[in-house]
Amino acid sequence: MYTPTEERTLFEDTKRMLNTEVSDLADPAEAIESLRALIIYHEWKYYVRNNPVLSDFEYDQLYKMLEGLEQMHPDLVAPDSPTQRVSSDLTEDFRSVEHLSPMLSLANSYNAEDLKDFDKSVRKLLGIEPGIPIAYTVEPKFDGGSIALVYDGDQLVRGATRGDGRLGDDMTPNARTIRSIPLKAGFSAHDISRIELRGEAIIRKDNFGKINEIRGKEGLPLFANPRNAATGGLRMKDPGDTAKRGIEAFIYQISYVEGRMGNDTSRYFDTQWDGMEFLQGLGFKVPGEERKQCKDIQEVIDFCAAWEERRDSYPYEIDGMVVKVDRLSYQQEIGSTSHHPRWAIAYKFKAKQATSRLIKVEYQVGKIGSITPVAKLEPVQLAGVTVSSVSLHNEDFITSKDLRINDYVIVERAGDVIPYIVKALEDLRTGDEVPIEFPRYCPINETAQIPLVRVPSEAAWRCPNCTCGAQDLQRIIFHVSKSAMNIDGFGKSIVERFSDEGWIRSMADIYRLDYEKVAQLEGFGVKSATKLKSSIDKAKKNPIHRLLHSLSIHHLGQRASKILAEHIDHVLDLRHWTIEQLTAIKDIGPVLAENVVNYFADERNIAMLEDMEALGVNMRQTSEDKPLEVVEDAPFAGKTILFTGTLHKLKRKEAQELAEKQGARNISAVSSNLNILVVGEKAGSKLKKAEALGTVEIMTEDQFLEKVQA
Repeated sequence: MYTPTEERTLFEDTKRMLNTEVSDLADPAEAIESLRALIIYHEWKYYVRNNPVLSDFEYDQLYKMLEGLEQMHPDLVAPDSPTQRVSSDLTEDFRSVEHLSPMLSLANSYNAEDLKDFDKSVRKLLGIEPGIPIAYTVEPKFDGGSIALVYDGDQLVRGATRGDGRLGDDMTPNARTIRSIPLKAGFSAHDISRIELRGEAIIRKDNFGKINEIRGKEGLPLFANPRNAATGGLRMKDPGDTAKRGIEAFIYQISYVEGRMGNDTSRYFDTQWDGMEFLQGLGFKVPGEERKQCKDIQEVIDFCAAWEERRDSYPYEIDGMVVKVDRLSYQQEIGSTSHHPRWAIAYKFKAKQATSRLIKVEYQVGKIGSITPVAKLEPVQLAGVTVSSVSLHNEDFITSKDLRINDYVIVERAGDVIPYIVKALEDLRTGDEVPIEFPRYCPINETAQIPLVRVPSEAAWRCPNCTCGAQDLQRIIFHVSKSAMNIDGFGKSIVERFSDEGWIRSMADIYRLDYEKVAQLEGFGVKSATKLKSSIDKAKKNPIHRLLHSLSIHHLGQRASKILAEHIDHVLDLRHWTIEQLTAIKDIGPVLAENVVNYFADERNIAMLEDMEALGVNMRQTSEDKPLEVVEDAPFAGKTILFTGTLHKLKRKEAQELAEKQGARNISAVSSNLNILVVGEKAGSKLKKAEALGTVEIMTEDQFLEKVQA
């Protein structure tokens, strides 16, 4: 973007400007223009090149000088001035905007063979014989938030999040605060009148550490990882708060072009590589040494493997590499599915692993009394997150891995999400390791000496007779959760706090809260208390299938709750149902039937439900509980179906109801019993498992809708 001579001149001009008083500036318009050019240059050096030549203090002095001159001469303020990055307007809600071209997701690959298969697929689609090389561009797969930028007449006019791929949230004021995004770029000089760019908003690892350090000192909750901090920053209501996150943006794709030569991108650039070089020349931040133009797929494989080894030393979080057919005319010829481009694929790095020491094991009690062991580790960094606690699941898991206190263990984050202990490093044992003994009595209430029980067919040990209230608390936490009664704003921490205050001891207590007391609680106030009351009042009107699911009856999940709700007029009707009556209902088995009968045979549960009804909680069947009317000659009659990934045209619940109307039965997991898998965006492991079975019909959301509408 700048020649060495230009950089030297700009640096010398900077020093002169820093030694000049505002009162000595003869021509304000000329000074403002000069300051803007200097600040843009230094922002480019800092945010794009990562090689600042100016201290933060000196930069601030330049910025304040420009800001002061513009305040004295408001008629000279331009929309592309660096001072206009932060808007003073607060955005209460983000409106949805349609991308100029769909933001599709990427198919995934995990090894060299997958990449070779991708190369074969590309060759087949292009009709290119083996032996004739196909060039690819390989770029890092940044772990941040995807964005789309639109420039009209050289000006940045819109910034949006990815959203559902077709529509995204308009966050233009926030995008303007990201200093590696030019507010103005010289597209018109290249006969381009309108252009849409794709990029990733991310935060450097070292900057992320500083942000969390500051938040810790201010008593604010720490961010889990740089990705969460970046994506959350894009949606801040005040753009000034976005600016504080230190978000940067890498641009990785030109997705749409309008200009003198039409809107065919390949008329402006021959290759993906050329497009990125072009943007870099205009001052955009694009991948540097971590981007490579490869002559064939073997060079791609070698480059991906090399970067998998280097990922920890890279200043940003990346979870893989993106491989793209380099020639743009080839990309257009190959095309895309409704889910992903056929000309690109993500090479995912293996799950990150690290070694830590197992210090101790603590035990947690669940809503049905399940005792879950949790390993406490010496803190270790995995994929941008500090891990110090890992679930050990159950006694069998501990035994199978022969885990011991003081063991060194290998920890990984499966899919870069869930921490998991792979194994103990037995060779490092010194003899000081202590076998983990699973408790035989409730570990939460040790004085009561309540023996734990284990059903032969299950792995979990349970406390059958809770006297300390630990299970009740977990049941209440589940009761208010999104999948149960869905009481907005009533999360785990609030339940625990109200419990500590003595306000909640049972589910019924939720519906008799004293909102005047809530308003007086530190951190609440009248507005928060009123909002909570509104959420609880709304939950009182829920359909009874939600209420049934919220009661934490063992094995009574969402689907079984819906089935039961279809067969009763009132929740308390179940007091009189027998196991035989329940098992006569399709898909209600004897174990679940026995659990339901036992629950409604307990007078304490009946009293609680009667109390809830008296407090206004709906107990009668609603229209939402009634069975769906199945279409005659339904296309999915007798079939089982599962939806996975993000759907673009339907909400998951709408899709499931539509499938049921067409005769299908929704199930929750991929198995030999599954007939149809409908895949949306980021289908993940369920898709791979279904493909491995070879007996499952896999269809896209569009194909599903075509079947339904046929």
